[in-house]
Amino acid sequence: MSDTPTLPARIERTPRGLTLSGDWTLAHARPLAELASALGRIEADADFDCTGLHRLDTCGALILLRLLARRGHADTNEHLQGLRPADAAMLRLLIERRSAPAEPKTRAHGFIALLARMGAALESFWIDTRQLLGFVGLTLVTLAKVLVGRRRLRLTSTVFHMEQTGLDAVPIVALLTFLVGAVVAFLGATVLRDFGASIFTVELVAYSFLREFGVLLTAILLAGRSGSAFTAQIGSMKSREELDAIRALGLDAVELLVLPRLLALLIMLPLLTFIGMMSGLLGGALVGSAALDISPGMFISRLYEMTEIRHFWVGMIKAPVFAFLIAVVGCLEGMKVAGSAESVGRHTTSSVVQSIFLVILFDALFAMFFMELGV
Repeated sequence: MSDTPTLPARIERTPRGLTLSGDWTLAHARPLAELASALGRIEADADFDCTGLHRLDTCGALILLRLLARRGHADTNEHLQGLRPADAAMLRLLIERRSAPAEPKTRAHGFIALLARMGAALESFWIDTRQLLGFVGLTLVTLAKVLVGRRRLRLTSTVFHMEQTGLDAVPIVALLTFLVGAVVAFLGATVLRDFGASIFTVELVAYSFLREFGVLLTAILLAGRSGSAFTAQIGSMKSREELDAIRALGLDAVELLVLPRLLALLIMLPLLTFIGMMSGLLGGALVGSAALDISPGMFISRLYEMTEIRHFWVGMIKAPVFAFLIAVVGCLEGMKVAGSAESVGRHTTSSVVQSIFLVILFDALFAMFFMELGV
């Protein structure tokens, strides 16, 4: 703190004009404003004696400009006598800023502006795609080094993330797939009843959950639950400069942070997918027993006779691919956090959107691939 004493701000009338003294600063803004308003009329030829001004900041300068405006010379400081050069320069700067016309905010319209925004969006998409592919390659190289023994497998961290992303997600996955299975069975039965084919509700529920719904709903849930958690965790570490500390210690952030989360999701998503499939079938069986006169024994017998095991493997094959996509996108978005809380939120949202988009895209590609193979 400064040891310079503060002086009260004063305005005194003299035969030639006004005498200004003391500290014209923000701390004295209220008494200064009261003194200025109590002055009344100021003559047009009045001079301002600023020899006694001890301090002047922008707040005091604005009050001084208001006094000049009342005498008709707001755009000049030539009638200020004894003003220090630094204070005079600040007054000139304020006069220039106040007199400069504000530039109107214009928004681009028209076809050219539309093309420009489309081009910027495509460029951003291309940059994000390149970053994702590069990060996928870096992750695969690090994973290969772990498999051949050139890098360590962080087993404790992997088990922790298995519990966080897998075990803790069992209730929500089981409940959601159970409810969706019940809804699919009810809607299917509503349509099939008109054709006297309510028994085919068993095949409808079995095919939909074994091939599509089981793995797709589980992956979307984990994209919103675990993928966003990966981004928020790594993003918070990035904003606290913990990633820089990891690199300064000679450690690999991909080995330390990405691989445990990736391996945990690769192990747990297939298990959660199996739980989702069984819960969906249980929901369909419950609706069949309650509303369609399909007993649990008949449901299981029909399921065993009419459903081939290949439908189960079609769904399970997708699970590791979806797990890899969710983990890589979530960790990459965390690495891209700039360092603020707003950036963490923005990249967390981007992580969820990208993960769900890629999961649905690859599910469609898998569907077309298996259709061409006749599986």
